[in-house]
Amino acid sequence: MRAISTTIVTGTLVLFLSTPVMAADAGHTSEAMEHAGKAQAHGEMGHAKEALQHAKDSLTHAKTAGKEHAEAHKHMDEAIKHLEEAIKHAEMGHGSESAKHSEEAMKHMRQSGH
Repeated sequence: MRAISTTIVTGTLVLFLSTPVMAADAGHTSEAMEHAGKAQAHGEMGHAKEALQHAKDSLTHAKTAGKEHAEAHKHMDEAIKHLEEAIKHAEMGHGSESAKHSEEAMKHMRQSGH
């Protein structure tokens, strides 16, 4: 009986201690996707300055997520490449091209599974 109680307590403790880690992992990918979506929307409207800022914010979160998710690293690397291209095009005032790269970045973030 004591072994069962210990197992239940240990399992519950592990669950509660791992929940913030899982939430933090999902948080960076979620933030990266949110900013990439805003970068895409602003790019489509021709707002290169706003697209630039959101793409930069997305890139910061995507890099952090890529470091935290070794198994999803490939997709996050691709997302980072597209976000860097989105930033480059937004800096040149090419909102439409920036939006395309932001959209591709979001596809790869979704495929990362995080």
